[in-house]
Amino acid sequence: MPQPNVVAGLSLDRLERIASHLDDNYIKPGKLPGAVTLVARHGQVVWTHAQGLMDVERNKPARNDTIFRIYSMTKPVTSIAMMQLYEQGRFLLDDPVHKYIPAWRNLAVYKAGSWPDFETQPVTRAMTVRDLLTHMSGLTYGFLDRTEVDAAYRQLKLDGSGTLTLDKLVDRLTDLPLEYSPGTAWNYSVSTDVLGYLVQKLSDQPLDDYFQEHIFDPLGMIDTGFQVPQAQLDRFAACYLHQPGDTMKLQDDPQRSRYLKTPGFLSGGGGLVSTISDYHRFAQALCQGGEYQGERIIGRKTLEFMRSNHLPGNQDLPTLSIGAFSETPYEGNGFGLGFSVKTDVAKSHTIGSVGEYGWGGLASTNFFVDPVEDMVVVFMTQLMPSSTYPIRQELRAMVHGALV
Repeated sequence: MPQPNVVAGLSLDRLERIASHLDDNYIKPGKLPGAVTLVARHGQVVWTHAQGLMDVERNKPARNDTIFRIYSMTKPVTSIAMMQLYEQGRFLLDDPVHKYIPAWRNLAVYKAGSWPDFETQPVTRAMTVRDLLTHMSGLTYGFLDRTEVDAAYRQLKLDGSGTLTLDKLVDRLTDLPLEYSPGTAWNYSVSTDVLGYLVQKLSDQPLDDYFQEHIFDPLGMIDTGFQVPQAQLDRFAACYLHQPGDTMKLQDDPQRSRYLKTPGFLSGGGGLVSTISDYHRFAQALCQGGEYQGERIIGRKTLEFMRSNHLPGNQDLPTLSIGAFSETPYEGNGFGLGFSVKTDVAKSHTIGSVGEYGWGGLASTNFFVDPVEDMVVVFMTQLMPSSTYPIRQELRAMVHGALV
């Protein structure tokens, strides 16, 4: 006899704890503007809930069709696009990147100095496509604010500016040293933006057109893209920045946002907007071995390969990371081809399953797929930075606590 209020092995009463927890601890105290959460299991959306505001200044309630900046949750999309091309024989993972970007043949590693006067030393081996997919390329991000190399990224505005394009990014990176020799360490970086450049080069299509034709249209992702059309503006959320004292201030007004214009820089590392329904379609395809509602975006074995831990010797992130920032807790997590991968549940300090994979975005969005439980969770909000509150870990505890 089925248990009351249980759907697909999940207790709806226990899932409701998520809504009350977010309300009591984050939304009512003014720490978060609002949130939309979705939990699916065995291919069925079991629970979805919109709460709080999508735009505090205009007093607009969050909705299930609210459009969010997903920032680095763009990275898994770009990684899938790249691996679609891998399945077509367009490249091999151990191909040197300079095979496709000839100017990168002589990249070197930072030794001393500051921009523009760097002292460098040779790499121990050439950067490969696999290094880009695993963030072991030697590239970095300017916002990490850790080294002389990322200081140069900031000066050259390589994290994104009004004048940056994918071609300019690749050109400017040609003249900068790597943080370390490829394959020797892990560091969150513009690697996935370079993958976006390679998708364009290998497919002979602009990145936005490629995504639309090969991922968004097949999956029915009608609200996902690099800009917000005028017809969808009413559903576009405001984005906020955390302030001392656990308050927040407006960071990006949806009525004046750069997302309203066609971008010059198609950032495969962080440029997309999406809704919870759209991103669920993408994540559900991953959970179902690469297929959703009869449309296959990636092969089953390719996806199995992508969600394996590709860090050398099956190590986890604390062992290899040289930076202090990631969109996942380091402990007990490795990294695949575009996703973090849970390698040790106890070490991770968070309930879950070995093999759970996913990623998050700078404005605190997050998704994960638990293949053992056949479960997908997507969380959307708009607060920067994503490291402000431990919501992701709390969400995992509450979702897994609802399994019966």
